[in-house]
Amino acid sequence: MIRAMPPPIDLDTPIEELYQYRIGRLGQTLSHKLAQSLAGHFNKSESGMATVEDLINYLPMRYEDRSNPSRIADLTEGMEASLELIVKISGGFQVKNRRTHGRSSLFIFEITATDPKQTGRPVVVWWFVSGAHAHDIITYYTNRFARGARFITFGTWEWDKRRATFSLRLNKPADELEMLPAMAHSEAKSTDNTLRDDQPEDDDNGDPAFAMIHVGRYVPIYRKLGEFSSKHVREIIHATLACLPDAAIAETLPGELLRRRKLIGRAKALRHIHFPPEDTPLALYEQARSPAHLRLIFEDLFWIAFGVSMKRGRRIKESKGAVIKIDQATKMRIGSVLPFKLTDAQRRVVKEIFRDLKSNEPMNRLLQGDVGSGKTIVALIAMLATMENGYQTALMAPTEILAEQHARNIKRLLAATPYRVELLTGALRAAQKRELHTLLAAGEIHACIGTQALIQESVSFKNLGLAVIDEQHRFGVMQRAELRGRGLNPDVLVMTATPIPRSLTMTIYGDLDVSQIDELPPGRTPIETIVMGEEKRGEAKKLINTEVRAGRQVYVVYPLVEESEKMDLKDATQRYEYLRDKVFPKCSVGLVHGKMKTAEKEDVMRRFVAGEIQILVSTTVIEVGVDVPNASLMIVEHAERFGLSQLHQLRGRVGRGAEKSYCILLTSDKKTSVAEERLGIMAKTNDGFIIAEKDLELRGPGELLGTKQSGLPEFRVANLVRDQKFLEGARKEAEFFLAKGERSPETAKMIDRVRADPRFGLAAVG
Repeated sequence: MIRAMPPPIDLDTPIEELYQYRIGRLGQTLSHKLAQSLAGHFNKSESGMATVEDLINYLPMRYEDRSNPSRIADLTEGMEASLELIVKISGGFQVKNRRTHGRSSLFIFEITATDPKQTGRPVVVWWFVSGAHAHDIITYYTNRFARGARFITFGTWEWDKRRATFSLRLNKPADELEMLPAMAHSEAKSTDNTLRDDQPEDDDNGDPAFAMIHVGRYVPIYRKLGEFSSKHVREIIHATLACLPDAAIAETLPGELLRRRKLIGRAKALRHIHFPPEDTPLALYEQARSPAHLRLIFEDLFWIAFGVSMKRGRRIKESKGAVIKIDQATKMRIGSVLPFKLTDAQRRVVKEIFRDLKSNEPMNRLLQGDVGSGKTIVALIAMLATMENGYQTALMAPTEILAEQHARNIKRLLAATPYRVELLTGALRAAQKRELHTLLAAGEIHACIGTQALIQESVSFKNLGLAVIDEQHRFGVMQRAELRGRGLNPDVLVMTATPIPRSLTMTIYGDLDVSQIDELPPGRTPIETIVMGEEKRGEAKKLINTEVRAGRQVYVVYPLVEESEKMDLKDATQRYEYLRDKVFPKCSVGLVHGKMKTAEKEDVMRRFVAGEIQILVSTTVIEVGVDVPNASLMIVEHAERFGLSQLHQLRGRVGRGAEKSYCILLTSDKKTSVAEERLGIMAKTNDGFIIAEKDLELRGPGELLGTKQSGLPEFRVANLVRDQKFLEGARKEAEFFLAKGERSPETAKMIDRVRADPRFGLAAVG
């Protein structure tokens, strides 16, 4: 019976079916495992099927130049080089271990070899072999690397003083060593067919052309994918691309855009990013500036820019339920409750917000301002203007402490007004919640301050006109959408004291109008930040004593609530007891953390604000919103464990009064060079935007804001720090095509593509 040929491969071909095409030594079992690994890598759901498109989007992490092997005579200490070698001697020997009386299962396999022209003393290539099958593996290697066998290897060469020659230790022989097929010695197969990192994988039936994808060229290096080594992934992708015609790789960018931006086609880009052509300098690949990289970078950024611009355009066309009228009388009434004169920056931002409120289009504005810049009073002004027009307002904060503080301050400021302000959090008793729900639905609560309790199904507003979301990057997209959905398409003002780099605002918040308070209120003194190691802990203790004796207060912040067995970090609860009983027995020491009951936290914070507690031991629960002007010193333990933006937030809890303030970043002896660089930035500047840019550069956008929470896509190639110039260009192109409208068949097709992309479903709420 003649077996039916499978259909031609295309981008939608399931990985599970690749075995039918005899690709990359994949059988049915390995095809299934590859599909699972790819689905996991791309975060597909259990029902999501990995396809050939996913496979070719699994891009190399770097490249190696294996095109021109060096000579032994060219080697220098620490040189990274590829050498073509001929085996002189090979074999394995056991590593003696005194503790096991010589019964160690650890072996070294070693090859002594020379280059074809014998330009120097023979070099040594070696690696460790271990495990239950060590003897089988040694036999395998001994047969494979018999005298006269030729191979190419690559890595960092070190001078071996004992042997007076160069040696190379291989970590993954399967990826770092390749037999030359035409010369390959006959080999004995291991009885164990399981692929292992320390066992070279077979050449494709000795096919020289196939094996030469690993040597004699610029070679792509992939991260290990499940049990598939870099070499095996390389073989699978090469074979798949060979079966995939250009016509099956549909172009996704308009032809005029490609011509205008001088970009290569998608099919060519995907082939060349995996297997670079010889005429392109490797340096361009290392810098992500090859034609293939530039094409895929622009594609990544274009579709994000197009989706965000499309959402922005749709929002602008929407009409809202609350059109706010703001006349001179309204402004006078608002001004009568303000406790101080606004800064120029605050007045500028208020004008921008008033313009949005008076429009019949819904406001969707991001208010950025460094710690202590006065964002909350600006938000209160917007809430007052809305309430003056008979609409309800809501302010949602990420923590109960911050929500409680907002409610306390706003109640105090509005005490003489007719407006009712209430706090709604999950900590309230059921009867209290039911009462507040009834009052909200009846419109008797004018300003509701709360946490995520505001977006529960049982909560409804009579006429919500303005939703303010504080520290918005801490909320998920769904949560923000829920709050917005409580009103008749209300105005939305989202605030953050975490300065967000321009490149991020253009992607995550690209459909929001951005206002920035770039001026601190008068009377604020700069905070002096000092990085100290364990050896200077005594100096930190003296500084605490000095500040407390002067009548001021101190924060001591720890990364953990309770002791962790996995991490050698000082925890807040134990250190609180130690500081209270042993170090500062004559001082009033308090403790606050997120696991405490709301009443307990509120009592501790009230006592700290009142000055009854001199030293407050805390976790990062005090990161945002806590305002104690008398606090002049913050000690952050294990500062290397925090991100820069988080440290900047913590530091902002001091320096809120007129006294000189300090932030001491205490580090462990185990901090890395990257941690030292990061903490050095904190000591050099108080500018939150400089810090945010550096945090983005060092940690990446996902770490900075939380990819799952922020809705930030993971790019294949683009980097928001490195590629900001391309992001600007992508936005211009997106606006150009959207300006054509859906009457343009090309634009209509692009809009359909974005509508089908789940990443953009909730972009309208930021």
